[in-house]
Amino acid sequence: MCNIVVGGQFGDEGKGKIISYMCLKDNYDIIARGGVGPNAGHTIVHNGQEYKVRQIPSGFLNKNTKLYIGAGVLINPDVFLDEISKFNKFNIKERIKVDFQCGIIEETHRVRDKGDENLREKVQTTGSGCGPANEDRIKRVGKLARDIPALNEFLCDVAMEMNDAIDEGKKILIEGTQGFGLSLYHGTYPYVTTKDTTASAMLSDVGVGPKCVNDVIVVLKAYTTRVGNGLFWNEMDKNKKEKADNKSGKLLDELKISEKLSKIEEKGTVTGRARRVAPFDFELAKRSAKINSATMLALTNLDRLFDCAGVRKFNDLPEDAKKFIKIIENEVGVKVKLISTGREYSDTIDLR
Repeated sequence: MCNIVVGGQFGDEGKGKIISYMCLKDNYDIIARGGVGPNAGHTIVHNGQEYKVRQIPSGFLNKNTKLYIGAGVLINPDVFLDEISKFNKFNIKERIKVDFQCGIIEETHRVRDKGDENLREKVQTTGSGCGPANEDRIKRVGKLARDIPALNEFLCDVAMEMNDAIDEGKKILIEGTQGFGLSLYHGTYPYVTTKDTTASAMLSDVGVGPKCVNDVIVVLKAYTTRVGNGLFWNEMDKNKKEKADNKSGKLLDELKISEKLSKIEEKGTVTGRARRVAPFDFELAKRSAKINSATMLALTNLDRLFDCAGVRKFNDLPEDAKKFIKIIENEVGVKVKLISTGREYSDTIDLR
């Protein structure tokens, strides 16, 4: 079995929460991280303890799960080794492997990233060096993980190990980073990341073919947020609540969604910058579900809009929350199977 989890909006959808829940609940043998690199962060809360990761897979909480980082991912050796040390109680060092062909983020890449006025001011990149590192990789002048002595003990051929595991019937979860709206090809160019962020790209990053996939889980937040500049079609002006013209928007108005959103304030995991907030974007969700070939949706942060914090049974949700979920399913055309009602990994309604 091989499943994929990807973000369906602009990142910050709560993928870390969903991935950590699935890894513990479903007891995956392997979790492999795709994506760009340490410019994307995931936050996990387990037994009241918060963990923020930028490099290692979010499924690290399950001590029986092998952790892989695919060849398409950029590695910052300092960040990678720091996270292994920081979370050493989970025995990550003994479980994690890095593909020998992962690209390396060097100090010069971070300097270039922070010094590029266009990227810094217009696109508002994280400054983590990912863009310049990918640029050098495309030019065939970048370093690879196999060139870094400090990474030698972690190196392997991730693609072959993943495919061998699939042949053996192992349970595998592929973890995406960032979100659909930030895809280099399908997102809000030029305000995007330096690679594709769809499920197809995650398969390529870890070296697995499409016929191996069972489920694609697209994670959507109950509202939409975005860090940095770029198109954000239905962004709210907190001082001005306009009535939506479309049918779904009117239904959200009936549920007083705009009123609730005006009180929400969030910050990005990696940058700490304030997130821009907007109501749930049905067109974005529909496009994301279609291009990612979503077989199910995971809905997060429902408790920020409705009084349902910690609820773990669908029937215990408020009627307005149930109505909201039904609207999403009808509009997007894909069933919501996982619902997050809190930051703790176990605050999850599982309808699979």
